[in-house]
Amino acid sequence: MNYALDACALIAFLNDEEGADSIEELLDKSLAGDVSLSMSIINLFEVYYGELRDKGAEIAQVVLDMARHYSINIINTISEGVFHEAARLKARYKVSVGDSIGLATAAELGGLFVSSDHHDLDIIDRSEPGRLYWFR
Repeated sequence: MNYALDACALIAFLNDEEGADSIEELLDKSLAGDVSLSMSIINLFEVYYGELRDKGAEIAQVVLDMARHYSINIINTISEGVFHEAARLKARYKVSVGDSIGLATAAELGGLFVSSDHHDLDIIDRSEPGRLYWFR
């Protein structure tokens, strides 16, 4: 199974927040080769800059090291398909750029977008079910 991680997934794991155990389980399955984890560079940027701003460069580097350790495939480009699907989602549902790109990335990979952002994404889950993996 393919999963694309939202920024909030790594943040929950890093800060041992509610749902961190679900993310840890996905990360462990990734190490075992049972699932494939990906993340758009845009979503990774959201985590990295938050850690840089709040905790400094050394802690921010931990985010990048963790992504490498768990073999998270960082997608550094936005394909034409992701570009168009993200724009459609943003226009129709008024979600953030990060969420729209993450959702479109997951769709392109044939997987689920791992998030806890019910406030912004419940409307998509109701209108287009089967796109999200809720970790809390």
